[in-house]
Amino acid sequence: MNYLLVAVNAKYIHSNPAVHSLRAYAEKYLCGKERTVYLENAPSIDIAEYTINQDKQEILEDIWRRKPNLVGFSCYIWNWRIIRELLAELPKLLPHTVLWLGGPEVSFDGEVLLKQYPQVTGIMVGEGEGTFRDLVAAYENRGDGLLLGEMEDLERIPGLFLRTGYTPVREPLDLDEIPFWYRDLEPFANRILYYESSRGCPYRCSYCLSAIDKQVRLRSMERVKEELQFFLDHKVPQVKLVDRTFNCNHEHALEIWKYLRDHDNGVTNFHFEIAADILREEEITLLNSLRPGLAQLEIGVQTIQPMTLEAINRRMDLNRLEQVVASLQKGHNIHLHLDLIAGLPYEDYDSFGCSFDRVYAMAPEQLQLGFLKVLKGSPMEEKAAEYGLAYLDEPPYEVLYTKWLSYEQVRRLKAVEEVLELYYNSGQYTHTLPVLEQVFSSPFRMYEQMAAYFQEKGYFLNSPARAHRYRILLDFCQAYDGERLPLYRELLTYDMYLRENLKSRPIFARSIDGEKQFIQDFYRREQQMRQYLPGYEAYDWKQMSKMTHLEPFTYPVWDREALSRTGIVRVGMMKEEPAQEDRPLGYLLFDYQSRNPLNYEASVTLIGTDGRQYERKG
Repeated sequence: MNYLLVAVNAKYIHSNPAVHSLRAYAEKYLCGKERTVYLENAPSIDIAEYTINQDKQEILEDIWRRKPNLVGFSCYIWNWRIIRELLAELPKLLPHTVLWLGGPEVSFDGEVLLKQYPQVTGIMVGEGEGTFRDLVAAYENRGDGLLLGEMEDLERIPGLFLRTGYTPVREPLDLDEIPFWYRDLEPFANRILYYESSRGCPYRCSYCLSAIDKQVRLRSMERVKEELQFFLDHKVPQVKLVDRTFNCNHEHALEIWKYLRDHDNGVTNFHFEIAADILREEEITLLNSLRPGLAQLEIGVQTIQPMTLEAINRRMDLNRLEQVVASLQKGHNIHLHLDLIAGLPYEDYDSFGCSFDRVYAMAPEQLQLGFLKVLKGSPMEEKAAEYGLAYLDEPPYEVLYTKWLSYEQVRRLKAVEEVLELYYNSGQYTHTLPVLEQVFSSPFRMYEQMAAYFQEKGYFLNSPARAHRYRILLDFCQAYDGERLPLYRELLTYDMYLRENLKSRPIFARSIDGEKQFIQDFYRREQQMRQYLPGYEAYDWKQMSKMTHLEPFTYPVWDREALSRTGIVRVGMMKEEPAQEDRPLGYLLFDYQSRNPLNYEASVTLIGTDGRQYERKG
């Protein structure tokens, strides 16, 4: 028989670890040396991965051409809509193919689903590796009998929901029994690779399905090191660990971080979800020692409100969290991603703004503003009525309003989320935004006004191109702080050149016609003296002037401390002096061959008006 495991991913760069794990486990224990079931012939188990953006007809045709006897769909909130459409059409093309479901989206209302989709034979519930292995063995041993609907053998398999009800609960696996499925990397080309060193979570956050699986199981360190070394040897760009709280076992986390430090290949990035407030000093010291870009940490803060934290069963020491984040930032080597969730119980619009401001003040590289999703089977679903939670009936089951947060306020926060993504999380305005924040009572109020400005101008309906967003931000600066418009022009020019060597000058940048001779002379001297641009020895001055950029500035855009002072001043190399718009204060030399591995900003050298170097950044 031919078996097909189907994954429909949110994006092409994603892959689905579940289907690969199911196949690897089934093949190991049905076909390999460690087989636990004798089969006369080895089953054919294939994987098909698509995306939610693919045409439904293309997916149907591909499945039809494979002619599987059994199709198993991996179901999540992001793909359930299209999978339901496939379930409706597939029996018309493959009337004798058996259909099975699995995954968190279908694990908690099996009776309703099997009534709604009579073409589905059953649902694999919970941890699926052992269940799928037993399912394949049953079909191989009974063949047409099971295909025709004889259920007796299926009822003996733990971890299923059938039309006759639930079968026995399946015992958790020893994670070392699950094979490593990345031996062939060709199917994963240009994709993020996912890895699991543990399962389960010790926390009981009421909005999360991990609250159900409280037992934390670890893959043995010997296996983990061997498998991480595979990624390192093959220099894969990124590995995302899907452990729910990676550092809940301190010894396990520390040993892995030490191994990655000692075996770093200079290329691979590893992503971890952690609880920052429980990090120990030894772990912080080790993390600070890693190569810039080796690790990125995602930290779920969610809220700072004590009542809300208590209601969602979340324990967190916020003061310790702030200390840890500050300590991690001292190393200037780790990308920090902090999360907030809007729509949680006991948090209204203003208190969410306070949560936003406190987390924003921690200055993470990314601040993810998410919205509560009331997942099937989660403790939050059970308390939805008590909290006045209204949410979408369809995936992603996102909050519409609560007792404390109106629908209008949720939509306002949605708009804040969009401008936050465009301007903060893009990392493209790192010098402009801190100056603009001074005009508003808080960062949250700044993004609130920015969102209102976008709605007024219709930019949410017609999303502006990246280059045009700089101009929009300048217009916003003019509307709220017009007196400092020349400063904002230079800040945006600085931010823009930090990221790319532009072929044409930004439309808002000041004219440099009077500086062209100085710039040309600088590059001619650099060709002779080779002082500021290491690595450009093979190029003449004209080539260097095209490969790098020298920009005059009349404000100290490179000096955040100076820009935080009240009023408009120019800070000289040694002293403050009144602004003189026509006379450069200094020049910044942007080197695009030397970039910061965390934010990809070009290295910058500060050149005085006398042509001498004062400081090199990045």
